[in-house]
Amino acid sequence: MVFASLEFLTLFLPLFFLAYLLTPQRGRNFTLLVGSWVFFTWWTPRYLVLLIALTTLAFVAALAIERCRSELWRTRIMALAITLNLLCLCWYKYANMLVLSLLELLHHQGVAIPAGFAWESVALPIGLSFTVLHAISYLVDVRRGVVRAQTSFIAFSAYMAMFGHLIAGPIVRYKVIEKELRERQFHPHDFAMGVRRFMVGFSMKVLIADTLSPLVAQIFSTTSPSFVDAWSGCIAYTLQLYFDFAGYSAMAIGLGLMLGFYFQENFNQPYLASSIQDFWRRWHMTLSSWLRDYLYISLGGSRGGNFFTYRNLMLTMAIGGLWHGGESWNFLIWGIIHGTALCVERVCTQRGLSLPDPLARGLTLLTVMLAWTVFRADGFAAACSMWGGQFGLHGWGLSDTLALSLTPVIKWTVVVGIVCVIYPAFPWYRTGVPGFRTEWWRSSWKNYWPVLTFAYALAVLSGQSVRPFLYFQF
Repeated sequence: MVFASLEFLTLFLPLFFLAYLLTPQRGRNFTLLVGSWVFFTWWTPRYLVLLIALTTLAFVAALAIERCRSELWRTRIMALAITLNLLCLCWYKYANMLVLSLLELLHHQGVAIPAGFAWESVALPIGLSFTVLHAISYLVDVRRGVVRAQTSFIAFSAYMAMFGHLIAGPIVRYKVIEKELRERQFHPHDFAMGVRRFMVGFSMKVLIADTLSPLVAQIFSTTSPSFVDAWSGCIAYTLQLYFDFAGYSAMAIGLGLMLGFYFQENFNQPYLASSIQDFWRRWHMTLSSWLRDYLYISLGGSRGGNFFTYRNLMLTMAIGGLWHGGESWNFLIWGIIHGTALCVERVCTQRGLSLPDPLARGLTLLTVMLAWTVFRADGFAAACSMWGGQFGLHGWGLSDTLALSLTPVIKWTVVVGIVCVIYPAFPWYRTGVPGFRTEWWRSSWKNYWPVLTFAYALAVLSGQSVRPFLYFQF
């Protein structure tokens, strides 16, 4: 069950909100917890025990950290709990990749594999990556004294399992919603704003991301794409990933508002960034800040000179890339590309080198798109084939297959997506269109266009199969 599905919109969500609103204030964390566990088990019932186990581990460890008087043992308890979380994540996320890579290496070395050996693929529990990140940030914050350990298991479990952001973020730190977990009120205005955000995110997902999905899959499965084919696929994927992930984040933030929680924003027009560092201030902002506060700074940050700063940047981005996936080494390569770009930018800044703003933004977007190629490709060989196409190694013209796939709907979706991406760069994005002085029309359109697009997206969704969000695989 995904947010952009009829079963969620017509069955789960109405029943959940009915139960939630009828529950007294003191019992709403329990209702939220039960609803979240039901939502989670709808996906993978057998992994509910794992979620409860990780939640219990973090809950007990945090209480032990806070009550322990020895600084050494406080650190040891935190380290043990984090290690157990990471071991669990590594097993489910990287066991397949490591075993298959080892088998492939042994095959190339001519080592015979025992005839009876058969590796059974390990399935990744939905939302496990984000569950572990939430647990780690909570334990570290308790150890640092940033927050007090939660004494209510129900409240803490509701935080860990909250269905609005459990599956694909945004990453909500405990301290952000600590006050709302204790007491929150129903505000009609916040509920209405949450509904609006949800409708906007739903439209982004269904009308743009899902429409571009078949085209992206077709081009990235092509063996030797031409220049036009490769860049068409890259542009389509660049738009698909943004509208899919930003759409999910908008829906999650909207659901949070409806429940009385105020989640952090996760995107801020990332494709308008003027540098890779600026890009990471705009893209998946909750992950960027998490990596900075709990990994980069823990490694030493920019202390210790240039060598250690570059090392820490590369390690942070490489680990961040590897966190995204365990089916391929492509994600590690993607992280290394971004880490390298950050290091190059730092060198240029220290030497006073800079580019004109339009050129800097164009080069940043080009770097991001080339990195998205390896992020999306099915294996490194497929990424190299796409890169070859992007540099014209497989011809230049539009293939007949792609020409048939570029239907008017696809073309208009790309145009609308590009307009939505670049529109915030124009001055009238905030001030309004010059000469357009009908304030009533402007305010009415602002209020009603999400309803109109949501209704249209519902009609589109009813005629097609449900497509999971791209970040569910991470």
